[in-house]
Amino acid sequence: MNAADEIQEYIAHSWYNYEEGKNTGLHPYDGETSLNYTGPKPPYEHLDVEQSYSWMKSPRWKGHAMEVGPLARVLMLYASGHEQTKELVGMTLNKLDIPVEALFSTLGRTAARTLETKIFADAMQGWFDELISNIKAGNTKTFNEVLWEPSSWPKHAQGVGFMEAPRGGLAHWIVIENETIKNYQAVVPSTWNAGPRDANGQPGAYEAALQDNHILHDVKQPVEILRTIHSFDPCIACAVHLSDVNGEELIKVKVR
Repeated sequence: MNAADEIQEYIAHSWYNYEEGKNTGLHPYDGETSLNYTGPKPPYEHLDVEQSYSWMKSPRWKGHAMEVGPLARVLMLYASGHEQTKELVGMTLNKLDIPVEALFSTLGRTAARTLETKIFADAMQGWFDELISNIKAGNTKTFNEVLWEPSSWPKHAQGVGFMEAPRGGLAHWIVIENETIKNYQAVVPSTWNAGPRDANGQPGAYEAALQDNHILHDVKQPVEILRTIHSFDPCIACAVHLSDVNGEELIKVKVR
């Protein structure tokens, strides 16, 4: 598997179509966004999860479902031996009298967000000092003037920007031909976490976290489910589509 195949998006249970079929995985450079709403009609009594049931696609890394966000980052820091993270996690585990495996939970996900905030806050002064030192040393360049000029681009160009957003790993993929954007795909944190099952039946992080979730208080008000989803800090603005009651697009805007 080469690097271009490491990340693919699936739509087996999403309200989209791919030209090569719903069980196909596409790399973001080749991504397609063709709406195909087949969900329930008003009054929306239930979703048939054996069919398509989400506006989210299902990103996979080397075929695997992944969770992104504070818990993933804290676990990586902990596993890599980051001293402050090991100390903070150790204090938390001792205080709660729980094993490290307990971090893979609603509680662990919520705690990781707090611990990460402490880690970042302590590091910010050093980052600021380094920034000021670089500026004083004359390092003030913020972009490549040559690459900023479209006329300097090759006929076909493509690129990706990666970063860690508060909710997790974020990447924007772009393909440009003849100085015009041909394809633009964003694989965002909540897509990784909230995406539906893929063609192999693998659930996304939300669904996986809810499996075997026990309703302990009131089945008519299942706050346990709400707490688990809230621990991901959900945001699905990137998957909002405006349609009529029949699932048809109301408007399409083309930017020239």
